[in-house]
Amino acid sequence: MDHAILFENIVKKRSFLCVGLDSEIERIPSFLLTANDPMFEFNKRIIDATHEYAVAYKPNVAFYECYGAKGWTSLEATVRYIKENYPEIFVIADAKRGDIGNTSKMYAKAFLENMPFDAITVAPYMGEDSVTPFLSYNEKWVVLLALTSNKGADNFQYHNEDGIKLFERVLSISQKWGTINNLMYVVGATRAEMLKSIRKLVPDHFLLVPGVGAQGGSLEEVAKYGLNSKCGLLVNSSRGIIFADNSKSFDKIAGEKAKEMQAEMEKYLSERSLI
Repeated sequence: MDHAILFENIVKKRSFLCVGLDSEIERIPSFLLTANDPMFEFNKRIIDATHEYAVAYKPNVAFYECYGAKGWTSLEATVRYIKENYPEIFVIADAKRGDIGNTSKMYAKAFLENMPFDAITVAPYMGEDSVTPFLSYNEKWVVLLALTSNKGADNFQYHNEDGIKLFERVLSISQKWGTINNLMYVVGATRAEMLKSIRKLVPDHFLLVPGVGAQGGSLEEVAKYGLNSKCGLLVNSSRGIIFADNSKSFDKIAGEKAKEMQAEMEKYLSERSLI
């Protein structure tokens, strides 16, 4: 899936919503626990209820691998379900991998070859040779960590040398490794005020923006500073959608929450004459 197709899907759904499938067995409705695979059953119902409004899904791998083989089975079943039933939807492995040599090749093989993910989040700390193995797959994407929302981001990401912050150096240098068709960046929503300067460095790349909703990020601010001529945003919401309700109507409520976000996104896309 290239940049143009991603934008086509955004225009079609009038949405740039990414739903984070950070599923926790302790938080899913108790009536699902009798299912053969409760995690997958929960995800399946969330996906069926939100697919009209979402252009992407982002399972956070940590919420699956902590359960060992059973968790990996749930993760694989989830990704395959999306691709078999809603193949137009972009699926991101939020795995934050990043290593060198054959290790990166194996991580890339795991998520981009053996499972049908469209993209994987990658940490850039070890440099170019830790990222390029992920970029070797046609029609697959790297989502590179650039500027995150957590408190600890201040430890390194804002380090200033010769007037250039570390996250700005990451954006400038990494653009040479890929293209707008296989490389996007993570920018936390609670750092929305930084999007204006980030857009000067990466005007055409897609940005994956987590932190809207439960983490306090403002969708209005993200859209104001982050939208470009081809939208260029995937805004993620996880807990605010998937755990909005714990009753037997949890999936219906999740769908309503996703629809609310889609309606707000449609407004911002319309204001920019993108739809």
